[in-house]
Amino acid sequence: MLKTLIFVAFVLLIALGGGAGSAWLALESTRTIGSVEIGPWVTFPRQGTHDADPYSRARSTRLGQLSLGQAEGIVLVAGSDSAGRPLLRQCTYQLQGDLPPTRFFTLHAIGENRQILSAPARFSSALHSRSLLWRHGPPLKIVVSPAPQPENWLAVAGTGPMELVLTLVDTPISTGARVGETSLPGITRMECDV
Repeated sequence: MLKTLIFVAFVLLIALGGGAGSAWLALESTRTIGSVEIGPWVTFPRQGTHDADPYSRARSTRLGQLSLGQAEGIVLVAGSDSAGRPLLRQCTYQLQGDLPPTRFFTLHAIGENRQILSAPARFSSALHSRSLLWRHGPPLKIVVSPAPQPENWLAVAGTGPMELVLTLVDTPISTGARVGETSLPGITRMECDV
């Protein structure tokens, strides 16, 4: 009798632990059900729509995010560079490449707690399309670094992992079915103070 009770308790522990663990993993991971990968960038194109999967809805609720509607824009997150290495605050990265047509975009860095990282004193912790210096050549060129950089620089401070968040507002890719076929800027690690 005691052997049967221990066996039932063990099976229930595995079932509950496995179910809770898999749900937590699905909510915490940026590459999961409903996600679309575009190079290092990941997005949930159905988030904020009636067609959103339950995990996307639960993730938004858990994080307290107000999702953009499908016609409003799209949010893309990168936790690694184009070579697949995790993004670190103590490293310098260059974002360069094509950007889909958009009326306005923002770029900022977030930490492990998904809060916007603070920049060194006097510098902005986010960039937007109207604050950038535009030159001939590749449409977008931004350097993310803890050290001052010429031209377009997103300042980050501290050490540890980070993610970059690119929000495209009023863009045709947010309403199109081919989100994964668009081109986005690559993220290249230039140097690292480890």
